[in-house]
Amino acid sequence: MTRRLLIKKVSFYLFASLIGFFNLIPFFWMVSTSLKARKALAVLPVQWIPEEPSFEAYQRLFQLFPFARAIWNSVFISVTTTVIVVVSASLAAYVFAKVPFKGREVLFTLFLMTMMIPGQVTMIPNFLVLRYLGLLNTYLGVLLPTIYNAFATFLLRQNMRIIPDAFLEAAIIDGASHFTIFSRIVVPLSKPILAALSVITFMGTWNDYLWPLIVLTDRAKMTLPVGLGLLNTQYGNQYNLLMAGGLISMVPILLLYFLAQKHFEQGLSIGGIKG
Repeated sequence: MTRRLLIKKVSFYLFASLIGFFNLIPFFWMVSTSLKARKALAVLPVQWIPEEPSFEAYQRLFQLFPFARAIWNSVFISVTTTVIVVVSASLAAYVFAKVPFKGREVLFTLFLMTMMIPGQVTMIPNFLVLRYLGLLNTYLGVLLPTIYNAFATFLLRQNMRIIPDAFLEAAIIDGASHFTIFSRIVVPLSKPILAALSVITFMGTWNDYLWPLIVLTDRAKMTLPVGLGLLNTQYGNQYNLLMAGGLISMVPILLLYFLAQKHFEQGLSIGGIKG
């Protein structure tokens, strides 16, 4: 029996390693291509390890294009959006999970029904509202619609529902307000799911292309995905340049995931299964 279990375990890890290797091939190709000089791009057979590694593509990337500005714009919008979504969704989730009032479940059901509406459908109405308010081509115009996020509220509510009501009742007896209960009891107990939501929101905002493209018309305000799209249009045949830009855009996502990996996995298991 021990031998059979050992064979199964070894087979599983070999199979998982094989799948992981094939999934990493495109990433290896990106790194290899970004380190090639332009003359080495068309060499056949493909050189997985460049004979003469060069950082020319990374240097030209910042010379030909306002890439540093696009990175800063993406960082600012992604971090601000993450803060807005986490704060607004956690407050709404607390109300729906722990504050009893008449019609709460009906209101929450209507709230969730908005998730059935594709985001592309609401882009034109949102655009018209922003134009009426004079917020086009502003960061506020990009950030304003993020205040409402039904998925984030649902995810946090599922986690907050499993917090024992005895904690809240004891705090109420001691004279604590709802804000005190929320900030000192609910938020500390919800740290894993808040970390998971932060990672999900940051990744989604960082990779968002369509909404910033619609709202921001000034080239100095464009985000990194929009900049990569323009880069592909102007320098589509310079693959080393495109791969260098793509790799740079992946760095913040990878760093964030590695830093919050423990809380991210724990938060998803708690918020997605229980409740």
